[in-house]
Amino acid sequence: MSRPFPAPAPAPVPSPAVPGSEYVRVPVADGVALHAAVMGSGSPVVLLHGFPQTHLMWRHVAADLAADHTVICPDLRGYGASDKPADPDGTAYSKRTMAADVVALARALGHERFALAGHDRGALVAIRAGLDHPDAVTHLASLDVLPTFDTWDVLHGATAAVGFHLYLMAQPPGLPERMITASADDFFGHFLDLWARDRGAIPDDVRAAYLSACRAAVPSIVADFRATAGPDLDHDRADRAAGRQLRMPVAVLQQDWGAALGFDAAARWRAWAPDLHHSTVPYGHFMAEEAPAEVAAALRELLTR
Repeated sequence: MSRPFPAPAPAPVPSPAVPGSEYVRVPVADGVALHAAVMGSGSPVVLLHGFPQTHLMWRHVAADLAADHTVICPDLRGYGASDKPADPDGTAYSKRTMAADVVALARALGHERFALAGHDRGALVAIRAGLDHPDAVTHLASLDVLPTFDTWDVLHGATAAVGFHLYLMAQPPGLPERMITASADDFFGHFLDLWARDRGAIPDDVRAAYLSACRAAVPSIVADFRATAGPDLDHDRADRAAGRQLRMPVAVLQQDWGAALGFDAAARWRAWAPDLHHSTVPYGHFMAEEAPAEVAAALRELLTR
């Protein structure tokens, strides 16, 4: 059977980079290729980054897991060095589309089945991949996010101010992009500062790389968030109505957002994932950088289930 897209190709090693990785560029859809770091050998684990970051956020966890796993860390479409297609109909950055990218990436690298972990935006892609491609995703981990349906459901009143960026980027194309572009480093840097409990976990060169990558990707980042108030929410609602769930073992590491916003996070997750280990953790949002040994241990535990 012939490949639907060209074969993966070597890619330049960025600076900073995930140490010990081979970098590849992998076509995954028409006109879209993902930039990914690959390291280690053994059963495959795909790690998806969050906002406002790139694959580099997994540098410590990837090195740990690579001792006995093949670890694949892509930049999501629209982020980092991956392609950033236009979004004329509002679906180019749906999590369904981005999840299909991830499955195509793994297959292009020789893996029909793989474990999948995501942080923040990457976790939303991972959740959608688990729902849409249950035969491909063997295990699923989510770091510090609720599924899209629940995220919108728990935000209300003054406490919703914590998610102001969700509402800003949900607006029609034009104004959000102009506002963010006008002060991109301040906008993205705000979240890097606010959400970190240990700012030293993101050193200056890594922070600069995140800001540079986001500054160059404002339209696609906004499109990603806009999709969360559109097709992503529609897809979650349809799955909830149909009773679809994540059939694989699921691990969730989450700050105590439930106490802050008034909801039961574990109960929210159990509605989606019957085989669930839910942990409330003391780390900041950027836990893969603030507590990489603990995150890697949690992922290893998940892979034994």
